[in-house]
Amino acid sequence: MPLKIAFTASNAPVAQTARAALVARYGDVAMEEADVIVALGGDGFMLHTLHATQHLPAPVYGMNRGTIGFLMNEYSEADLRDRLAAAEEAEINPLSMTATQIDGTVHRALAINEVSLLRAGAQAAKLQITVDGRLRMQELVCDGALVATPAGSTAYNYSAHGPILPIGSDVLALTAMSAFRPRRWRGALLPKMAQVRFDVLEPEKRPVMAEADSKSVRDVVTVEITSEPSVVHRILFDPGHGLEERLISEQFT
Repeated sequence: MPLKIAFTASNAPVAQTARAALVARYGDVAMEEADVIVALGGDGFMLHTLHATQHLPAPVYGMNRGTIGFLMNEYSEADLRDRLAAAEEAEINPLSMTATQIDGTVHRALAINEVSLLRAGAQAAKLQITVDGRLRMQELVCDGALVATPAGSTAYNYSAHGPILPIGSDVLALTAMSAFRPRRWRGALLPKMAQVRFDVLEPEKRPVMAEADSKSVRDVVTVEITSEPSVVHRILFDPGHGLEERLISEQFT
């Protein structure tokens, strides 16, 4: 029995055109009925699709109709069913963010790539870092800091000179952005289930915003981050082009 495929695409014209061509060739079902979901766009749209479908059992296979496409496969209209049947699966867990604002409002969100804190004013941020209830850094003066998953380690984390993490590693990267004190502090590697807490020092004078993938929270005073094992995202890749290979290849580019 052929796989039931649901196609979804970003608003970009090239992605919409691709979706129309694929639907005409392979048919289309509702995502709730699909055996596999095919996402057409870039990495941002892939993250959006994974968040939107995390309650569904179908894995997501991306085809690049965007810019970088690190989480995507090469686009082709031919032999899609064969590619889906041969695809390799990677399972990833997101991060859970709990961010509290100055007025006491609490926001919760999940992040597949990273949770980041960024200065939101003219002055550098001052952050205090606690890991598993133990104070690890009294004061980090910086433009920001982030906690990244292995899947997200080649994104914002890598741009901030953080380490690339093997996809199967039970490790998170804590990376500073433009650290002023301590000088040149680049961050730390933490166990996957570590509980990280950032406290913002002088939050009114030095405002900070937090982001979980694309969800932003302004004027935060505390941000707590931990892995969320109860949520599993299933991503499909063509054989030999999975996340593990891409993470290794990125380091020799």
